[in-house]
Amino acid sequence: MPKYYQFKVAGYYLDFTSFCVVECMHVHASDKKMTETGSGKFFVKQNGDSVLKQKGRLNDREIGRIQKFIKQNYRDMYRVWSQYSDEGFYEQ
Repeated sequence: MPKYYQFKVAGYYLDFTSFCVVECMHVHASDKKMTETGSGKFFVKQNGDSVLKQKGRLNDREIGRIQKFIKQNYRDMYRVWSQYSDEGFYEQ
């Protein structure tokens, strides 16, 4: 499971799975067990805004912190994403 960063944001790893690169760019916020059911899923737009598609175990505060982090770092995150996928941003 490729991680965007080796550190956690709001207590979660930000990653994606190698089999989900057929979708547009998105970010899983995975718990320490990195399970799909506990993960939040954010689709990322070309301007860095993100749309929460799956809440997982995230609370509203964690969602806000993760969305803010994505907005500030989406260009670097896209560089990681594009190493695995030709798919672009959400709603592109």
